[in-house]
Amino acid sequence: MSGQKSETGASRRGSALAVILGRELSSYFSGPVAYIVSGLFLVFSGLLFFSTFFLVDRAELRGFFGVLPMLFAFFVPALTMRLLAEERRSGSIETLLTMPVSAFDAVMGKFLAALCFVAVMLAPTLAYVATVAVLGSPDAGPIVGGYLGALFLASAFSAVGLFASAVTKNQIVAFFIAFTVSFGLVILDQFLVIFPAAVVAPLDWLSAGSHFESVSRGIIDSRDLLYFLSVTAIFLALTVKTVQERREI
Repeated sequence: MSGQKSETGASRRGSALAVILGRELSSYFSGPVAYIVSGLFLVFSGLLFFSTFFLVDRAELRGFFGVLPMLFAFFVPALTMRLLAEERRSGSIETLLTMPVSAFDAVMGKFLAALCFVAVMLAPTLAYVATVAVLGSPDAGPIVGGYLGALFLASAFSAVGLFASAVTKNQIVAFFIAFTVSFGLVILDQFLVIFPAAVVAPLDWLSAGSHFESVSRGIIDSRDLLYFLSVTAIFLALTVKTVQERREI
């Protein structure tokens, strides 16, 4: 009997999560903001890719992956800023929290929707892969590693953005909080020279830029993947806690 109850609970949780995921994806694809953000991302990534591609004159995607963390630090927060902030502003989050939906399901549904949309936004950049394949013989390792790293980076920044959206009703404030945290994680390794030697190693581990660079070279190190999973888990846990506290008020 207890086994049947457990299965029923898991089924309901999966159903609730799927409903929220479907609702958020529908919201993304039915509104103009996501298309504007995606369009701007492709414009800027295309300009940066082709400008460095022809300057370097080599069939590789190193230039594109080199600027991708900076682009994600800006565009991912733009996609996540409304997820909870808008619901808090409009009051619809009160309805969500009174439904038989756990805070975990609500947060995970919104997180997965954001991550899926970032993946869709990233998909057209495969045209860059086709370009370098036609013009040369690029090494597949760094390309596969770069896109794998991009998904892990998107996961971490989506979690950061979702947390920022949970702590404020203002979407612009949510954007700047997420952008500041994400951008700081990207550039942290560039400023290690100003810190005492004793803290350089811990700070270097905290740098999203150095971990992404390692993966984008085609070096799949479990420590890099653990970093992205840890950042994602920490900010999702903080978001769940924030939503739960809101429910208890």
